[in-house]
Amino acid sequence: MNGWRLLLTRPHDESAALASTLAESGVVSSLFPLLEIEPLSVDDTQRALIKRLDQYCAVIVVSKPAARLGLALLDQYGPQVPAQPWFSVGAATGQILIERGLRVFTPADGDDSEALLELPALREAVACPAAQVLILRGEGGRELLAERLRLQGANVDYLELYRRRLPDYPPAALARQIEAERLNGLVVSSGQGFEHLHRLAGDAWPRLARLPLFVPSPRVAELARAAGAQTVVDCRGANAAALLTALREQPVPVL
Repeated sequence: MNGWRLLLTRPHDESAALASTLAESGVVSSLFPLLEIEPLSVDDTQRALIKRLDQYCAVIVVSKPAARLGLALLDQYGPQVPAQPWFSVGAATGQILIERGLRVFTPADGDDSEALLELPALREAVACPAAQVLILRGEGGRELLAERLRLQGANVDYLELYRRRLPDYPPAALARQIEAERLNGLVVSSGQGFEHLHRLAGDAWPRLARLPLFVPSPRVAELARAAGAQTVVDCRGANAAALLTALREQPVPVL
């Protein structure tokens, strides 16, 4: 896979870990974090939700930051050994929970809400009368999970643990880095990450839109195409293995 020179846009620590994995396969990468995680202050609502965790028939965790911050709250205020099944959007998030000894279910195919909703274990968990589900996530975000689960008769609560913000960059910093390092591919890990990419690109977007853009799901692919991205590659997952598979199947562009 020599020849790829990718822009990685996840939060810094995640991008650094991904860059190390990619380097083992001969892929060059450059870090330009488009998301910064800002934990929310712990309030009475958060504490109350964690303290009554045993009332929920399922707990869904949508990201790695949600997993880490949620487990920290659990250590302080929650039951020692949660009994209900936990569900994660993505294998990496699931691994964080598994390492804490929780009973975790993760989609085998796809790192998105749609794949999670197809899990038989989740359907079984919410099948009981007056089922209650807790979703650990960042501030705001998609409502698809809650909407679908409510249609199945479940009551859904959110435990919002952090907000994502765009780091401060000088004007045109994104385009300058891509050009200076002769990057030939862009990687985003979420819809919000793509929105930040599009915003920061500014007047350079028509030029950057010609580069292959690697995204984690059909939903993000749709956002990118609607904004004018010309070569959108749906990796069907946000992990390194999914990206490497997509890179092997996609020809390296000639700049």
